[in-house]
Amino acid sequence: MTTEAAPPTSPPARRGLRGSWRLLGPAFVAAIAYVDPGNVAANLTAGAEYGYLLVWVLVAANAMAVLVQYLSAKLGLVTGRSLPEVLGDRLGRRTRLAYWGQAELVAAATDLAEVIGGAIALHLLFGVPLVLGGLITGGVSMLILMIQQTRGQRTFETVITSMLAILAVGFCAGLLFAPPDAAGVIDGLVPRFDGPGSVLLAASMLGATVMPHAIYLHSSLARDRHGRMTPANRGRILRATRWDVVLALVVAGGVNIAMLLLAASTLQGVSGTDTIEGAHAAISGALGPVLGVLFAVGLLASGLASTSVGAYAASEIMAGLLKVRVSLLIRRAVTLVPAVLLLATDLSPTWMLVVSQVVLSFGIPFAMIPLVRLTRRRDLMGDDRNGTPTQVVAWCVAGVIVALNVALLWLTFTGA
Repeated sequence: MTTEAAPPTSPPARRGLRGSWRLLGPAFVAAIAYVDPGNVAANLTAGAEYGYLLVWVLVAANAMAVLVQYLSAKLGLVTGRSLPEVLGDRLGRRTRLAYWGQAELVAAATDLAEVIGGAIALHLLFGVPLVLGGLITGGVSMLILMIQQTRGQRTFETVITSMLAILAVGFCAGLLFAPPDAAGVIDGLVPRFDGPGSVLLAASMLGATVMPHAIYLHSSLARDRHGRMTPANRGRILRATRWDVVLALVVAGGVNIAMLLLAASTLQGVSGTDTIEGAHAAISGALGPVLGVLFAVGLLASGLASTSVGAYAASEIMAGLLKVRVSLLIRRAVTLVPAVLLLATDLSPTWMLVVSQVVLSFGIPFAMIPLVRLTRRRDLMGDDRNGTPTQVVAWCVAGVIVALNVALLWLTFTGA
């Protein structure tokens, strides 16, 4: 009888709560993609050039990301297959190859940003040349991937989550000494732009926040951790997954916003802050060398963790779409080459980071639109398919992303 049920504070209830916490983890791995070095470049540039103007972009993008990542995880849990696998089963051979091509381009852009970020961090901390820093970043990421292959996903999740904590401290510490202007932050929540440059940065910030490869990967992470749901554990796993996504993206979103606010409060109007190196020097000069070191350590943790997750995602994309599985270590070694070659050129590393994030923003619809359509299908999702309110919101999110990319193209090629 209900009058005899144990109260919420009883030992069985506490054990259930602890069990739910143990289910957390996959979203924190995916969330690393939301705080990679591309985010650092885009957010610092936005804050230094436009102050608090684009705060609303990060808030909106993070809200979008919560929905998108939950839908991806739910797809993997309900079907027992990843998003790339489901797509691979439904696309013809030529279409599947073309689809894999664009996804591979997105993965390459992701990898470029992450390796460059790690190389910049090593240069800031130890004076390591960029090319050597890129090689070191790739080498350490191989070691992290070896942990995933030899020790399993739980240990891999622990390593990546620890790096997320390190970068959160590194990027947020400056706000304790340079708090943002409250009125400016509130004003920055009003959606608006200030010319083509702000639209370009908004697209870059969106591409750096709602990450295509994280959309593909999260379905694999959730499935590999929990397996396919059963009626007995369905409610518990879906509830834990919702908490997992919300908590992970609150952390990632908070770090992104902190970076922009730090740049707006300390870098706006300061010359030379259009690069990460310049921003680091300005932060060190304004707030002290200790905070400069913390910032660089956060950037290094971001590069090392995100490049490992990016290689993992790219491997899952290839396996799902092409039914070809390549060793993570071999793939990491091959995809490291373009990033290292670009580091050897005279191109600005920060500029390459920002451009890579714009490329990512164009890959979002190719991941998100199929996800929204598939998670609505009753034959695939059963009773767990998207309800009408969720579907409406999901299509609105997809529409906003596509509209922003169209506006970016228009403003870029017309010179408006």
